[in-house]
Amino acid sequence: MSDENPSLARFRFQRMLEMLETKEGRGTELITVYIPPGKQLSEVMSDLRTEWGTAGNIKSKTTKKNVQDGLTKVMEQLKLFKTIPPTGLVLFAGTIASEQHGVGDMETYTVIPPDPIGIYYYRCEHRFILDPLFELLRTEDSYGIVIIDAKSATFAMLKGKRANIVKNITSGVEGKTRAGGQSSRRYERLRDMHLNEYYRRVGKYITEIYLEVPNLKGILVGGPGPTKEEFLKGDHIHYELKDKILTTVDTGYTGHEGVKEVVERSKDFLKNVRFYEERKIVQDFLYNIGQDTGLSTYGEREVIQALRSNNVRTLLISEAVRRAFVRLQCRDCGAKETRIVDLDELGAWEENVSDLKCIKCDNGSYEIMEREDLIEHLVKLAEGTDAKVEIISPETEEGVMLIKSFGGLAAILKYRQFR
Repeated sequence: MSDENPSLARFRFQRMLEMLETKEGRGTELITVYIPPGKQLSEVMSDLRTEWGTAGNIKSKTTKKNVQDGLTKVMEQLKLFKTIPPTGLVLFAGTIASEQHGVGDMETYTVIPPDPIGIYYYRCEHRFILDPLFELLRTEDSYGIVIIDAKSATFAMLKGKRANIVKNITSGVEGKTRAGGQSSRRYERLRDMHLNEYYRRVGKYITEIYLEVPNLKGILVGGPGPTKEEFLKGDHIHYELKDKILTTVDTGYTGHEGVKEVVERSKDFLKNVRFYEERKIVQDFLYNIGQDTGLSTYGEREVIQALRSNNVRTLLISEAVRRAFVRLQCRDCGAKETRIVDLDELGAWEENVSDLKCIKCDNGSYEIMEREDLIEHLVKLAEGTDAKVEIISPETEEGVMLIKSFGGLAAILKYRQFR
């Protein structure tokens, strides 16, 4: 998902899908179009024009108008592209139902998926079709798999539930039984030499295949027998990838079957990899709080102040945070103020905002100048500095503590902050 922090990119993508999930039409009027990479724009436009004509057969005049208007908006969005992006394109359009007025406004959304999509279809339903995009959230992390024994090595890439073989090589190393006429010691020396050369080739391919993989979470090394451990003891792996070796897995097979074994036996382990990373981040924050080092802070105002002071090393945000950052201005004296409001309460709060009295002139009432998701506001402040942003899941004990005890917002600081 681009070059931004993977956990932040994932969070933003998830929030966007959650927003689209709330949209609903009066009938089957919301249009979803999935276009895979490589599809010709002219072919897609032709298919959409055909659908526009077919929609003319809809009996309800209102539904017919809304569907055709939605298709027109989709085609207008498609004209902005010269080619389909490398990961494909998903277009949404439709007249969204409004609780107050029954029928709301026409809304359009264009999504470039973080990973390639392999489907091409048009659907017209009362909601947008989002399942294929939600599936990408579950398959974004990449893991390398290396299956090795003395005879061969297999390199694969695991993404979600799919493991694709990238390369197979043979070692060229003879078995431990020596050929006739050779001394045992000489045969072992030659075999060790060929084995070390084979290990160097394996290390070279690991670098070529995995070093530049975006969002590579780690590498799993498997195989029957002790060869995998012997390989890892040597200095054959690029220094940037050494720390990516997560675990070794004993398998009964090599090649494709060995890859399948590693995937099956590592399911629980892989599920905990990101949780482990998040737990460590929160534990670092908790250590500073517990030891009173002055290098951690929490709370909305405190974190915002630390960000504005360029004093945040790591910003911790719980996925469970649902708040808006609202800028207000007094109608009488022009004084400005900010408020942080729960998103669930924002609508009712906005209806009564004029009842709030200005804290400066104690007479004038406020009007809303701007509203923004609190997390996006914090991220923008962080992007203006070198602060690292970590989105923390509430599915670990530490993640629950972050939201319940610290309001879901915390920061590890660069230098000691005195209260």
